Amino acid sequence: METEKKIEMDKVFSPQEIEGRLYQEWEENGCFTAHRNPDKKPFTIVMPPPNITGQLHMGHAMDGVMQDTLTRYHRMLGDATLWLPGTDHASIATEVKVVEKLRKQGISKEELGREKFLEQVWDWKREYGGRIARQTRRLGASCDWSRERFTMDEGCNRAVVEVFNRLYEKGLIYRGERIINWCPVCRTALSDAEVEFEEQASHIWHIRYPGASGDVVVATTRPETMLGDTGVAVNPSDPRYTHMVGKTVTLPLVNREIPIVADEYVDLEFGTGAVKMTPAHDPNDFEVAQRHNLQILRVMNDDGTMNENAGKYQGMKALDCRKAVVEELKALGLLVKVEDYSHNVGTCYRCHTTVEPLVSRQWFVKMKPLAEPAIAAVREGKTKFVPERFDKTYFNWMENIRDWCISRQLWWGHRIPAWYCDECGETIVARETPTVCPKCGCTHLHQDEDVLDTWFSSALWPFSTLGWPDETEDLKYFYPTDVLVTGYDIIFFWVARMIFSGIEQMGETPFHTVLIHGLVRDAQGRKMSKSLGNGVDPLEVIDQYGADALRFSLVMGVSPGNDMRFSTDKVESARNFANKIWNASRFVMMNLDGYESLSGKALELPDKWILTRFDETVKEVTAHLNDYDLGLAAQKIYDFAWAEFCDWYIELAKARLQGEGKQTACAVLIHVLTGILKLLHPFMPFLTDAVYRYLPGTEGTIMLSDWPKPEEKTYPEEAAQMEGIMDIIRAVRNLRAEMNVAVGRRAHLILSPREGWREALRDAEPYFKRLAWVSELSLLEAGGSAPEKTVSAVSAAAELYIPLGDLVDIEKEIARLEKELKGLEGEIARAQGKLQNPGFVSKAPAALVEQEKAKLEVNLGMLESLKERIEGLRNM
Repeated sequence: METEKKIEMDKVFSPQEIEGRLYQEWEENGCFTAHRNPDKKPFTIVMPPPNITGQLHMGHAMDGVMQDTLTRYHRMLGDATLWLPGTDHASIATEVKVVEKLRKQGISKEELGREKFLEQVWDWKREYGGRIARQTRRLGASCDWSRERFTMDEGCNRAVVEVFNRLYEKGLIYRGERIINWCPVCRTALSDAEVEFEEQASHIWHIRYPGASGDVVVATTRPETMLGDTGVAVNPSDPRYTHMVGKTVTLPLVNREIPIVADEYVDLEFGTGAVKMTPAHDPNDFEVAQRHNLQILRVMNDDGTMNENAGKYQGMKALDCRKAVVEELKALGLLVKVEDYSHNVGTCYRCHTTVEPLVSRQWFVKMKPLAEPAIAAVREGKTKFVPERFDKTYFNWMENIRDWCISRQLWWGHRIPAWYCDECGETIVARETPTVCPKCGCTHLHQDEDVLDTWFSSALWPFSTLGWPDETEDLKYFYPTDVLVTGYDIIFFWVARMIFSGIEQMGETPFHTVLIHGLVRDAQGRKMSKSLGNGVDPLEVIDQYGADALRFSLVMGVSPGNDMRFSTDKVESARNFANKIWNASRFVMMNLDGYESLSGKALELPDKWILTRFDETVKEVTAHLNDYDLGLAAQKIYDFAWAEFCDWYIELAKARLQGEGKQTACAVLIHVLTGILKLLHPFMPFLTDAVYRYLPGTEGTIMLSDWPKPEEKTYPEEAAQMEGIMDIIRAVRNLRAEMNVAVGRRAHLILSPREGWREALRDAEPYFKRLAWVSELSLLEAGGSAPEKTVSAVSAAAELYIPLGDLVDIEKEIARLEKELKGLEGEIARAQGKLQNPGFVSKAPAALVEQEKAKLEVNLGMLESLKERIEGLRNM
């Protein structure tokens, strides 16, 4: 006999009292710390680093719960498990926050200067940067906080500089003038991935360009940019314009001669078949201009106003310029027509301002050489997406990728490691700050003012966080990582860039699986947003219901890749489940009174059934976790723990807890309860660890215990017998419910066993008596006739009959039903009277009349049923 744990469980599960204490204990005792062990397989997850500007929201919560579930599962499997946390410096978002803060103080960043401004940002980071990490702890996240990283810490910065230099030395990073996406509010370049498209209503303006060889009418959605036109393009196979190729037309308002060129880019079906070429303000026009040596003429400033090349429109905002240009064209008789048109417009992913395509001198990464091996890695299965359908998003992006603009006109971020000679203009890319120009020997050098795109450093996250470019022991052991958990909205922002960066710098993909989850929406299916006011603060939910309830509600029943609807009802259901587990555990503990292990016990039928079902549940839950179907795994645990263990086995065991079979029942209860807690631990860590510490035969935290393994011996035949007995009990309960039989009123149960079931059903009499309120059990002989005046049902194990008189007093039941019949006849007469009244039918709203007719039809059907029921009782 093992020593009991005498501490009594509280009557009520109170997450608010245990969560903070348990988490502090876990962290202080190093339970989350990963240890390299050459004899163990590593399991590594790197946390998608939330912005230091951020506050925990439901998307973070779902993402974190999924990662923590996998982390805790693999830790219990015995793997050397590392969940590496960190935060992102978030160039644009953080700079905007600090600029806003300074603006309220009447200070601009330009007045402060770069150095002083960056001091302000680092102060801001120190004040707010750890907020989301503290909030993540409230969720129960078992990260290895001793390895926490920041995308601008010294090690990550060194990795960024090293990668920039390596790519530059290979000719994969270059500086040049190209069309980029420009945000006139954030005043910085954006990569294609940072542009969001939304449908907007607009127009197509048809404008006549006069020419000596004939006029050309062009169609455009942006008439204000015509001031920067340097050509008109037509399709070489378009017979309408063949004779005009190589000629010129006059650009209206500017009176500049521009050439007509032939290019396959032009769509014969769009507009007039002639397209204005504005190479400085359209990426496609830029490509055409490169092929035909057209001038690149920019007519817009960085703030979205028109520049000196716009002539008299200089200083106007773009939309004001559009109106003025259209009015003047109209006055000159050059505006042919205007059509309504709806099209996708690019907006900044941060401030949602319309993005301007502009020619600008920026730093770029050549993407084709990097994209090709990254595409091959996914096609060959070296990295797989779960669900698999998301590889289409990945392929679509990577196969159509353009060179990546990586420079940003900001001060906060990784500064570009390039210097320029003030004398000869030489560009020097270096790992350390140069002091002398290698070309002319001048010592007057200045560093590039721009910083790198935030995603440039994030792309290195799986290996920079482990110490790269140094060959650290962590890097050698924990890389490549195993699973990346992220939302489908950043597959091209981040996932794709990590894959090609890992292959380029490390020679292998950074993870073998990308587990995609959807968005957390509100109960109506809407995206949570500030504008709708439908966001829910996870911390408030935790304060009210506990972290375990929130965690379980975010994963149970949710399929990979699909959005989920958050509702308080789901959280309350999860909280009720937590309470059910607590109360069941408390019941078991109160009835132990001398615990012995399961080994060597003489098992009864219910014991063999629950042990077999537990074994099947272990296999199912383990398989679902290995397949990354966390929602189905959680559902299986829920169904087994609530419906089978609590509702059935505990009830079946109660009678034995008062008699001879107590020790066996207790041993089974403890064995299965311990297993349930272990299966549930990755999802509900606080509840399970709190209960686990009360159980006899346990030591330390459940977090470091072993994951349940399938039993060597199970009892499928006995389990099937128990299922048959349970089916009969359910059938009896259903009959009683249909007939409104009072709880506690006992009845004689007569069974006609099917072949092979007689002995099992005879032995099951105590269960029928206890759980189906049976007074006595009779078994009919084979071929025996069914008794008269009974109610009946069928099951896989037997046909069952219950004498009607045992369930109801027939005369009283007839009297009750006749009273109900009389009331129903009165209601029918009332309705018929109303519907036969012309005044009601003509004056009442049509909907009310239809409602009365429908109600009458239902009542007439109920009347017939009542009459049949009364007649049947009278004939018994």
